[in-house]
Amino acid sequence: MPSLLARHPRLPLLLMLATLAAAGPALAQTTVTDAWVRGTVAQQKATGAFLKISSARGGRLVSATSTAAGTVEIHEMAMDGTTMRMRPLPQGLALPAGKAVLLAPGALHLMLTGLNSALKAGDTVELSLLVEGPDGQRETLVVKAPVRPLGGSAMGDHKH
Repeated sequence: MPSLLARHPRLPLLLMLATLAAAGPALAQTTVTDAWVRGTVAQQKATGAFLKISSARGGRLVSATSTAAGTVEIHEMAMDGTTMRMRPLPQGLALPAGKAVLLAPGALHLMLTGLNSALKAGDTVELSLLVEGPDGQRETLVVKAPVRPLGGSAMGDHKH
């Protein structure tokens, strides 16, 4: 009687594909869309990055880095009495399960400081986002964010 492998030579391939298909959703728990970075002028050393982030299981955006900047901080804009203030979120940003969190001008955002050079429209900035799931597992997402023109005031008249 022929062996199972002899009768079904594609079985190893099918098993591998089934395993990858089952592992795929476990690996892609967090997604990022609509990422962009605000352009700068020659001597400007800080700017904002904006995006929409979703985590299927929930978790926390723990930190971010970029080769374009010395430091990337997760920031929020919040009212302090009658004054709008920007401040870092050292504990990261909560990502509710299955809900998109918007990082936008004048609100939650990533603050890139110590820029290596001016960022002009058409450039691309690579961001690495570290996300921790509810089970403590961490995943790193690499996002390539296009640079948009400086025009407009996304963070009020705040100076860095």
